[in-house]
Amino acid sequence: MFTHLLETQKPTVTALIFVGTFFAALTIGRLLKRRAGVRLGILFKLFCLVLAFYAATAFYGVHVGWRNHVDAAAIWLTTAFVVALLDRYLWDAYFEKKRQTPIPHFPRQVVALLIYVIATLLVLIVVYHAQGLFAPLLATSGVVAVVLGFAMQDLIGGIIAGIALQISKPYKVGDWLHVQDRFAEVMEINWRSTRLRTNDGIYLDIPNFTIARGTIVNLHYPTQTHAMRIRVGVDYEVPPNRVKDALHRAASSAEGVVPDPPTRVFVVDFAESAVVYEIKFSMGNHRAFNEVCDAIRTNIWYEFKRQQITIPFPIRTLHVQRSQKRVGDGQAEARAILRSEPLFDCMNDAQLENILQQAQIHRYGRGERLIQEGDRSDSMFIMLRGTAAVSVAKNGTGIRVGVMRQGDCFGEISLLTGEPRSATVRADGDCEVLEISKPVMAEVLRESPQCLTALSELLAKRRLEGDNIVKDAPLPDDQGLKEREYSASFLRRLRAVFEL
Repeated sequence: MFTHLLETQKPTVTALIFVGTFFAALTIGRLLKRRAGVRLGILFKLFCLVLAFYAATAFYGVHVGWRNHVDAAAIWLTTAFVVALLDRYLWDAYFEKKRQTPIPHFPRQVVALLIYVIATLLVLIVVYHAQGLFAPLLATSGVVAVVLGFAMQDLIGGIIAGIALQISKPYKVGDWLHVQDRFAEVMEINWRSTRLRTNDGIYLDIPNFTIARGTIVNLHYPTQTHAMRIRVGVDYEVPPNRVKDALHRAASSAEGVVPDPPTRVFVVDFAESAVVYEIKFSMGNHRAFNEVCDAIRTNIWYEFKRQQITIPFPIRTLHVQRSQKRVGDGQAEARAILRSEPLFDCMNDAQLENILQQAQIHRYGRGERLIQEGDRSDSMFIMLRGTAAVSVAKNGTGIRVGVMRQGDCFGEISLLTGEPRSATVRADGDCEVLEISKPVMAEVLRESPQCLTALSELLAKRRLEGDNIVKDAPLPDDQGLKEREYSASFLRRLRAVFEL
């Protein structure tokens, strides 16, 4: 039965003997190289091929003359010469030296083996006239080839992907990649997989076809400098610009953070218990990521302690808010400013207290506009904290003409006369202002009609000075007459605006 099987499957067995003899001889040679240090080159591979060929032909029973063997030897020697040229000029000279792309040993062997297989087929067909061997061999091995193809598809896919990654070079050994939601350093790239190591010393062995199918995020390309982000939650009561300045100082001064590109801070969310800020900072080698993040967070803790900024716990707080707006902490400063402002000289303490109780305090951040030139509004402002720039438009460009500081009043002309805003006021930094609206002022004026005359005279004087902008203008000769005219005009407008 066994003899009958050998006779019926003789081509397949012959092919198996050829492959088995070749790899057995090649394995023995590698053992000699590793154990005894014997250096075997391409001639030994040729010897293994010839040995496998003669073992297969001896089993199959092919008998030919010595001339055919000489022709076969010539073809194989030529093949060995071609493989040597490929190693020298294609793999070494072109890829490794010119393109700086190292080609692993395995794909070189695969290409060489394919060339030897083609040469062997040429020897069988041209030299030994064994065309009849291929028809039964192909017919018998078709199913085997399909089974082997399905079984080795991942292996073959990994080899092809490994060769593609070696040629395109999306990353190299020493680069840091973002793979499968992890940051890891490339330790080794072989024909089947890429070996990575995380910051925790965990090694990941990822098949090349898995990496090739996904998006490759290389943190070290084109340079090692790359941006990372950290989020921090801060109490709602702290102004955003104050928090941004503190976070910027803390992150910029942390060890390992590079100055270029500069550190930036963003407000990214208003969460349940905190305002969430995101710090975007740049660093060099990602190997120090844990240390850099630790330095930034440590600096933030100390900076927040110095600035009295709190990071809230995730709690829920019930706020009971009264419908009436109160001045709160700025009441003492606002009372002192109002008492020193000539606009309120005609008012008694009760009336000033009434204004304070009904006025509102607003916070503005750096660059925000408090009032806009040309807008119509019916309120005035008193600067409690901070500074703001005053500018007027000229030829389409804003020209800075002054600064509003703590204790300064502005917008009173629009409140009292209804005229449009004569200038734009924009916050230089974080500032707090007290806003007094028209209904609040109207209630006081109804109780004290004598204030109308005092206010009209004050407005007339300020109009002569240039609407509170040009302070040092020379006084005209007929100042008294113009002042009386302005005063009478403002008195009529005050009565009309406040319906008195």
